[in-house]
Amino acid sequence: MGVRFFVTGTDTGVGKTEVSAALLRALARAGRRPFAFKPYETGVAARGVPADALRLQHAAGGHQPLERINLFRFEAPLAPGIAAHAEERRAPFSKVMRAFEAFGRRAVVVEGAGGLFVPLDGRLEVVDAIEAMALPVVLVARAGLGTLNHTSLTLEALAARKLPVAAVVLVQGTTSDPSVPFNRPALERRFPKVRFLGPVPFVRRPAARARAFDAVVSALVARR
Repeated sequence: MGVRFFVTGTDTGVGKTEVSAALLRALARAGRRPFAFKPYETGVAARGVPADALRLQHAAGGHQPLERINLFRFEAPLAPGIAAHAEERRAPFSKVMRAFEAFGRRAVVVEGAGGLFVPLDGRLEVVDAIEAMALPVVLVARAGLGTLNHTSLTLEALAARKLPVAAVVLVQGTTSDPSVPFNRPALERRFPKVRFLGPVPFVRRPAARARAFDAVVSALVARR
């Protein structure tokens, strides 16, 4: 079976797309010809291109049509289930699972929306998608103040569902947070069986930032 991950976060805006893209680049460099899957993207202008899905398309090597990467696009910058309700549209999860199952046993990186309990429709949340797809989780978390609480709550929720965690990737969002050097050691003491990576340093220039993510995240692919 190909290398497969579900990338989720402790919150929105923590770096899920950057981690997903780095995983796809690492798989592509290893000759795995990976598939990207970001079934939901919100905050997309009418008739606009889903920017995050486009980044994943490029990171995977450009062999997938965008329509196979991203199924549902919403204008409202809200959780997918709430955006769908606000725009009076349906986003059936059955369509997501059919698209996911079409990847077969090949390498794939799935990027979720927000954190575990973000609604996808009136019934299901992101954690339900993780369970249905049966993929190991790559959890993306802020490296700064507040991450001990947010990361612990998320890991405990995953453990309650018996969902496997491949790694937690810590991402630094600023240049000046005094908690950064202390958070990973504290989390490692609290969760000794979980693999922690990073923190990815804060870098402004896009190309240098991508290299920083590659340097941290590629370790996940190298072991498989």
